[in-house]
Amino acid sequence: MAEIVAIRQTVAEGPVAVHLEQGILRLTLSNPPANALSIALMAALQAGIDRVRDDASVRVVVIAAGGKVFCAGHDLKEMTAHRTDPDRGRAFFEKTMAACATLMQSIVRCPKPVIAEVDGVATAAGCQLVASCDLAIATDHATFATPGVNIGLFCSTPMVALSRNVSRKQAMEMLLTGETIDAATAREFGLVNRVVPREYLTQVVTKYAQTIASKSPLTLKIGKEAFYQQAEMGLAEAYDHTARVMVENMMARDAEEGIGAFIGKREPKWTGE
Repeated sequence: MAEIVAIRQTVAEGPVAVHLEQGILRLTLSNPPANALSIALMAALQAGIDRVRDDASVRVVVIAAGGKVFCAGHDLKEMTAHRTDPDRGRAFFEKTMAACATLMQSIVRCPKPVIAEVDGVATAAGCQLVASCDLAIATDHATFATPGVNIGLFCSTPMVALSRNVSRKQAMEMLLTGETIDAATAREFGLVNRVVPREYLTQVVTKYAQTIASKSPLTLKIGKEAFYQQAEMGLAEAYDHTARVMVENMMARDAEEGIGAFIGKREPKWTGE
C-alpha cells in the first residue's frame, strides 16, 4: 500500500476553512447562513483548488460546508447592491459569472479527485458546485434545486454542470420547474453517488477519500483528465484518445510497479512517476 503523507494542518476560519490531514484536504464553506458564493468565498475556494495542483501532500480534496445549508448559490444581496452602479451592475455580474465559471472548471481540471460532502440545501450555483465535483456523497437531509426560474433568472450556468451529470429530461425538469428534489431522487438522477445518515456522512466521505488516496497519484491524474476529455468526444475519437492515454500510462513507472506488485502478490509502492 502506498504511504500517505501524514501532514496535519489547519488554516484559520475565513470564507473557506482549510484542513489537511493524511493526504485529504478539506475545504469547508464558512459563509453563514447560506454559504453563498460571494466573490470572497469563490476566491478562497479557487485558492484552495489552485493550491493542490502541484502539492504532493494532497491526494484528495473534499468540499464540505458548515451550518445547515451546503450552498444556496450566488450571493444575491451582494449582486443586487451593484444595481446602483452606473452600468446597473453589468460589470460586477460579469465578474461574478466569470469567477464562478473559472472555479467550476478548475474543479473539473484539478488533477486530484474532488468529493462533495453535502448536508442540507444545495441550490442554483450550489447545486452546480455539487455537480462539478467528481463524486458527491449526501445525507438523507440534503436537498437540491435549480430554482432560478422562480425569480426570473434561469439557472443557465448551473445547467452546464447539471446536464453533464443527469439525463436531459431530468435536467430540464429541475431547470424548468425550479422544484426541489430530495437526496434519494438526486441519487436516482445521478447527481450524487450515495445517500447516508447525517451522523455517518464525514465517516463515509473519509473512507472514500482514503481509498482513493491509496492509489497512484499519477494514475489518478491521468485517469481523471482522460475521463473528462473523452466525455466531450465522439465514440471513435474517444477510443483513439483513450488508447493513446493508456499507452502513455503503461509507460509510467507506477504502472510498471503496480502490475509487478499484482503479479508478485505484494502491495505496490507508488512514486508518482
